[in-house]
Amino acid sequence: MLGVGGGVLVGHWTDEVALTGCTVVVFPEGTAASGEIRGGAPATRDFALLAPEQTVGCVDAVVLSGGSAFGLAAADGVMRWCEEQDRGFETRGGRVPIVVGLSLYDLAEGDGSVRPGPDAGYAAARAAHEGHSPLGRVGAGTGATLNKWQGAERSEPGGLGGALVRVDDVLVGALVAVNASGAINDGSVVDSLASGAYQHRPADPFAGGDGAQVSTNTTIGVVATNAALDKLGCFLVARGGHNGMARALLPVHTPGDGDALVVGATGQVEADFGLVRLMAAAAVETAIRSVGHDGGGRTQPQGG
Repeated sequence: MLGVGGGVLVGHWTDEVALTGCTVVVFPEGTAASGEIRGGAPATRDFALLAPEQTVGCVDAVVLSGGSAFGLAAADGVMRWCEEQDRGFETRGGRVPIVVGLSLYDLAEGDGSVRPGPDAGYAAARAAHEGHSPLGRVGAGTGATLNKWQGAERSEPGGLGGALVRVDDVLVGALVAVNASGAINDGSVVDSLASGAYQHRPADPFAGGDGAQVSTNTTIGVVATNAALDKLGCFLVARGGHNGMARALLPVHTPGDGDALVVGATGQVEADFGLVRLMAAAAVETAIRSVGHDGGGRTQPQGG
């Protein structure tokens, strides 16, 4: 559910027993794309080619998956699907699909031996053409959790959130799998810090006080727009999207999060860059908050 039209499609593969899954966003040919990673524990595949100075300017698909680094294998199946559709970057030896993978950690939530693999990625890519892409505990959000920074006993369900922002003919949609060490920011922690009432518990998990919680998080997402942007523009819009993430989650971009956003621009509408960046921040923030509002997580306690 990105809602920006222009051939942007979304499909899921979900294992409700093992509590894992993957979500594939298929872009129309010629979609400009870039992205940015913040936080200390990313799990990505071919993300480096999205840098503005790199050769490849377009992307065919983005895979959001559970399964930690194991889940990056889901991109193999999406590569296979794209090859069957004759999609990819032209080379002398044939087309090479450009598929970027982002994974989050959900191995401790269900059966950690089950991870999205090539067949799961292929199934999700095929499902993208069926036109049904629900939100919540599906796809990459199936085993997602929130609020682990205050101890595992306070962990809450996360999920896959989505939002669409429109200004005149300009559309910006965000699809975010929220698996954060932080929680939905309701302002209470900021208020308690400002008033001097805040009490941190437990000992700083990012310094090792909470063991395995250090790097078992990560919020990943895709922002799509019908605006005409080049690769550098997409990169700067991704930075704006992270601003929205920082407003919605607290704490965010920690050493235990590999937070990453990919922005794809299909180019149907001329638009002011500053407007698109603002819309991306709003779309990402709204998508993340929808997870907490719809039952993905409770409001954040004040600490102590």
